[in-house]
Amino acid sequence: MAVREVRVGLIGYKFMGKAHSNAYLSAPRFFDLDAVPVMKAICGRDEKGVRAMQQKWGWESYETSYEALIARKDIDLVDVSTPNVSHYEIVMAALAAGKMVACEKPLAMNVEQAKKMAAEAKRRGLLNTVWFNYRRCPAIGLAKQLIEEGRLGQIYHVRAVYLQDWIIDPEFPLVWRLQKEIAGSGAHGDLNAHIIDLARYLVGEIVEVVGHAQTFIKERPLLAETAGGLGAKAKGGRGKVTVDDACIFLAEFSNGAIGTFEATRFAAGRKNYNRIEINGSKGSLAFCFERMNELEFFSREDPAHIQGFKTILATESVHPYMKAYWPPGHIIGYEHGFISQVADMMQAIAHGTAIKPDFEDGLRCQEVLEAVMKSAADRCWVPVGSKRS
Repeated sequence: MAVREVRVGLIGYKFMGKAHSNAYLSAPRFFDLDAVPVMKAICGRDEKGVRAMQQKWGWESYETSYEALIARKDIDLVDVSTPNVSHYEIVMAALAAGKMVACEKPLAMNVEQAKKMAAEAKRRGLLNTVWFNYRRCPAIGLAKQLIEEGRLGQIYHVRAVYLQDWIIDPEFPLVWRLQKEIAGSGAHGDLNAHIIDLARYLVGEIVEVVGHAQTFIKERPLLAETAGGLGAKAKGGRGKVTVDDACIFLAEFSNGAIGTFEATRFAAGRKNYNRIEINGSKGSLAFCFERMNELEFFSREDPAHIQGFKTILATESVHPYMKAYWPPGHIIGYEHGFISQVADMMQAIAHGTAIKPDFEDGLRCQEVLEAVMKSAADRCWVPVGSKRS
């Protein structure tokens, strides 16, 4: 079988653009693939910045208009890593042009947009995926395996938190992630989206929620430039923060399990503390991304005198994805989740199969996100979507 070339156009070139570029470069070097990405073009509005990114990361060309990139005949797959407000417009244009699409999370600004995106991708029969990269951690893959093998028994509890502290300084400037008209929501859509997806992946659908959101710092200095990450600089004047700084919610799952979820950017000392614990009738497991190569596992079926949490170093060749990387004990990092997702994407394209998570998963996540915010506003329990089972 001849190896297929998949010609990629990436829209967005900052933080996620770097992560995705590295993944396209690295996936064929680690995995034996039946389709390989060809880095045709990268797109950004700032010509100087996107040209520098193109040259540094090996893209063949650059564009300053996403419309121009999508219109190109030499692009098969459009990768969207722009701010949330532009996802819908770009994705719908790419699908209309017959392109396969990979989109960053959250998929859309609201459920209405996400429904249209998922429906259009399905109608056109085009491969689509959402960059929920934490699914590709080998330890998470092992957790999924243990649950499917019945080693946790009936699931009772899901306990998930995603804690950061990067905006705890009240003088940190008003970056786009703090503006509702661009981001849609704050810590909720940015961080809770990830742990919602992990919970759905491992346990099942969330059917009802009750939540609370809080904005601690109401105003911030204006940003000195149009974008900005952790090193963003302020200029004179102040603007209103229009998203949540923190959001917590309770959840009921279709299988009867209950869950607690918390996302905040005000947890001093926590940099990227993405942790999920699952408790069942036969045992428990726990994962924290800050120790991403490890999975904690407790089994009630062990003899009483040796019961206790064990820490499994998920770096053996039998663990998901690890055969492609390093020998046992040689740990992997943040970038490898993206690399593994590209590998899965390429194999799906080569063999004409679907890939998960897809836009339907993005929609399910969006339904939970929106139900939580409605609950926070109305101060009551809210059903998710149509309470699917």
